[in-house]
Amino acid sequence: MAKLAFLGLGVMGFPMAGHLQKAGHSVTVYNRNAAKAAAWVAKHGGTSAPTPAAAASGADIVLACVGNDDDLRSVVYGKDGALAGMKSGAIFVDHTTASAAVAREIEKAAGEKGIGFLDAPVSGGQAGAENGQLGIMVGGADATFAKAEPVLKIYAKALTHMGPAGAGQLTKMVNQICIAGLLQGLSEGMNFAMKAGLDADKVLSVITKGAAGSWQMENRAKTMVQGKFDFGFAIDWMRKDLSICLAEAKNNKARLPGTALIDQFYAAVQARGGGRWDTSALIHLLQND
Repeated sequence: MAKLAFLGLGVMGFPMAGHLQKAGHSVTVYNRNAAKAAAWVAKHGGTSAPTPAAAASGADIVLACVGNDDDLRSVVYGKDGALAGMKSGAIFVDHTTASAAVAREIEKAAGEKGIGFLDAPVSGGQAGAENGQLGIMVGGADATFAKAEPVLKIYAKALTHMGPAGAGQLTKMVNQICIAGLLQGLSEGMNFAMKAGLDADKVLSVITKGAAGSWQMENRAKTMVQGKFDFGFAIDWMRKDLSICLAEAKNNKARLPGTALIDQFYAAVQARGGGRWDTSALIHLLQND
């Protein structure tokens, strides 16, 4: 069993760290809000630490799941950052959805200290984290991935090594681009069905079995029709992710006209006070114009 540290106990990190402790590993957690770390220890056991460096001290693998590039840098660098506390030969695994640039940056900084690095963003949402059924796309060196793989498998439904550092984040960008397009199409389709006077449940019973079927249709279409959005992956976070996608597209010259447009649709939902609504709330714009 490994000595692990987990930094960031949000809706994803809290259950992910719990799976590691339940599997028999020795887990020390850190969270910016110490009360959340205390609540995790009360529920799962393990220990908490006051700084990322203290949590990472002596750990074989340090895992993080925070908000964005700046949040990630805040737990990695400085005298209280994870790299200051990590031993040579340890591995830092980042589950944050962040930029490919910051992944490459941290891999370089970690390598200078003899520490391995993997960028390993996840897909599957809060339910996937709670059920240990996440899709994990990983960038980093082959040998580093091989060492961390048994630990990552604990909460993975699918675990794939995509290539060098940054490749995991680039793959997550593809994921978010596809989700945005799917949700806009689903919103337009279900709104059309309702305007046409069709029974939405009957429509879904047919089209989910055909070429239009998707995870989003299976899990979000009915709640979209019902106007329920107070759950799931927040639009505020989706816009953060799409901003990363659009910035990367400027670098690699990929054209994302649909994604750029849907990002503006999400901005309109935010303006209506829906920043914490689920990403399926795109239909709100069509039904309440």
